Amino acid sequence: MDTPTTALVTGASAGLGAEFARQLASQGHHLVIVARDRSRLEQTAVDLHRRYGTTAEVLPADLTDDAGLAAVVGRLTSGDRPVGILVNNAGIGLLRDFEQNSIADEENHLKLHCGAAMALTHAVLPGMLERGAGRIINVSSISAFLPRGTYAAAKAWLLSFSRWAHLAYAARGVGVTAVCPGLTHTEFHDRMGMDKAVAPAWAWLSAERVVREGLADNARGKAVSIPSKRYKAVAAAARVLPDRLLTGPARRPT
Repeated sequence: MDTPTTALVTGASAGLGAEFARQLASQGHHLVIVARDRSRLEQTAVDLHRRYGTTAEVLPADLTDDAGLAAVVGRLTSGDRPVGILVNNAGIGLLRDFEQNSIADEENHLKLHCGAAMALTHAVLPGMLERGAGRIINVSSISAFLPRGTYAAAKAWLLSFSRWAHLAYAARGVGVTAVCPGLTHTEFHDRMGMDKAVAPAWAWLSAERVVREGLADNARGKAVSIPSKRYKAVAAAARVLPDRLLTGPARRPT
């Protein structure tokens, strides 16, 4: 097990973020948990302390808001309990096609997936490099390998950014990993109003597995983590198949 440190996890009130917080707490790390909903964060903090005896600092923030983003940047640059693990997990989905969404929704979507992850990585890196140790996990998606709208495009940026950052900083003690799960049982699709019946049962992964494999791959120094053989096969196929075969089933509302 790694030497205990402080891990900051965004989108930590539910889904993959909450699972990252649980598994990191089980490894003995202290937590800073970030999300918009203070009450859910506080419930998560109580649960982490009850289960694992760890401390969890609650930091409510909307990362699409300048003030919210600045608050998290401020925590990452603070010398008090420096952050040794950063998990950029916060994300949203847009159910409708690009031309049907408002440009404000599309800009917020891009800001959360790319702009916030870039800003938080930029904030935490100097301290990690000075200490010669750090871990950064960016939750991308198998969609990063596929032509599937602006969500896939944003996740492709995050994947490329992570691969470059790993090459740039691994030799200086900071490992960066893009975790690229496929469909995962969380609140994500429910929140965007998607009918999950469009995908077969075999396509769904558990949050526990995605996080367990992602953390293990990051600890092993891998730049990209694709949980499960089935989605490794999807990524491999995406390199050779024509785009028209990779768009996937249409998303439809519940």
